[in-house]
Amino acid sequence: MAENLPDMGDLRAFLLVARAGGFREAARMSTLSASALSDAVRRLEGELGLRLLHRTTRSVLPTEAGRGLIARLDPAFREIADAVDHLRSLRDRPAGTLTLNVPASAARLILPAIVPPFLAAYPDIRLEVMTDEQFVDILAAGCDAGIRYDERLEQDMIAVPIGPRRQRFALAAAPGYLSRHGNPQHPRELMRHACIRGRFAGRPVETWELEREGEVIRIDPPGQLLVQNGAGSDLGVAAALAGVGIVCLFEDWLRPHLDSGALAPVLEDWWPAFPGPFLYYSGRRLVPAPLRAFIDFLRTHPFDPPAVPAV
Repeated sequence: MAENLPDMGDLRAFLLVARAGGFREAARMSTLSASALSDAVRRLEGELGLRLLHRTTRSVLPTEAGRGLIARLDPAFREIADAVDHLRSLRDRPAGTLTLNVPASAARLILPAIVPPFLAAYPDIRLEVMTDEQFVDILAAGCDAGIRYDERLEQDMIAVPIGPRRQRFALAAAPGYLSRHGNPQHPRELMRHACIRGRFAGRPVETWELEREGEVIRIDPPGQLLVQNGAGSDLGVAAALAGVGIVCLFEDWLRPHLDSGALAPVLEDWWPAFPGPFLYYSGRRLVPAPLRAFIDFLRTHPFDPPAVPAV
C-alpha cells in the first residue's frame, strides 16, 4: 500500500475545482470557500510536486498531470459515493442527492405531479433535475437516471414506466387563423397552411406523422417559424395563439388552451398516439438509495396528471 497518501479532502477539493472550471464556481457548489479550495489544491500540488491546474484570470484548466489524476480519481470517488449510498439505503429514511436527466416535456407534463409528494415523503432527499433533449450517457453526465421514450433507450438500461402510459400529439391553431385560412379536413391540406415546426438541436426538421384507423401519413408542411423542441416549444405555442399558424405538440401541453378555446383542434381524428415515457438507469452498479426510493415511489403511487399552466 502506498505511503503518505494525500489528504482525501484535498483530492476532493481538486476534483470540485476541475469540474467547476474555477475556485469561485466550485465554492458556490460546495460548503467550502474559494480560499479554502485554493489552499487545498496548492497543498496537494506541493505534496505531489506537480502542477495540477493552469490558473489565469479568465479560466482554471487542468494540466496534463491534472487530467490524468482526474481520470483516476473520478471513478474512485464514484465508487465511494455508491458504497455510502448503499449503506444509506439500509436506513429507514433514505438520504442524499438524486439527479435526473429529463426532456422539457417530462419536466413540464410529468414531474409536477410526482415531485411534490415524493419530496414530502422523503424529506432527506435532495432532487436535482437537468433538462436535456438529447439522449445522454447518464453516468458520464453525472446523473442517476433519466426519462426518455422507448425508442431512445439503450438495451443495457433498466426501464421503469413513469407518467401516463398513452399520450398523443395534437394539432391546433387559433380560431382567428382558421377563420381566415380554413380548417383542414385531411392531412394533405396542411401543405397549404402555415405550420409551426420543431426540431431537436443538431437534427433535421421533424416531419409530421398523422394516423387514423391504421392509415399513416407523413408530411413536411411549410411554415415561417421553426423552434427547438423543448426549449422553444412555448414560443411555438405563443405564436399559434397569436394566429401565426398550426402547431403540433403534446396534447397535454396544448390542453389548457384547447379547453379555454384560445386554440381550436385541427384534424383531431388524425392525432397519433404513442406509449408513455420510462425512467431508465444503469443496472451495472448499486442503485443509490435516493433512486431506489424514487423507483419504489413510482410503483406505489398512481400517476395523477397535473394541470399544465398556460403560456
